[in-house]
Amino acid sequence: MSEPDPTRIIADADVLAADLLAGGSAREAMDRVRSHSWLTLVATEPLFDDAQRIIAELADADLALAWRTTIETLAQVVDQPPDDHPALAAAYRGDAAQVLSFDEALASAETGAKLRPHVATSVRSPDAFLTVFDPERLYPAVEDGSYPGPDRDPRF
Repeated sequence: MSEPDPTRIIADADVLAADLLAGGSAREAMDRVRSHSWLTLVATEPLFDDAQRIIAELADADLALAWRTTIETLAQVVDQPPDDHPALAAAYRGDAAQVLSFDEALASAETGAKLRPHVATSVRSPDAFLTVFDPERLYPAVEDGSYPGPDRDPRF
């Protein structure tokens, strides 16, 4: 098994919906990802479907559709096999090192042990991600030159 790409990040449907509707650590984590052009948000269509459904239920269908139209331009969409968990499928198919999720079962040690033989991906809450993920420290390992700082507006 090869090491996943540390510049590729998944946000589970709950984080995507919280980013739009609630802010907090979900928005701060997503802003950290969106504000760097060399980081890639990876997703699957079913992951977007789940987030769109959550947004429509908590807000309204028009907002959910507008969000979907925009987020699809900001992410790299990968295929998802039937019956796979959308965020985990995105991590596996998208070679991503990080999954952001509020799902405590997904971030548990037991789930991590089950995932490890298949994919070397870390599942963290947005709070935990903000604690450990530092774009300035990562940059020299994946890009040439010195860290330029955020290079795009994180809000869409």
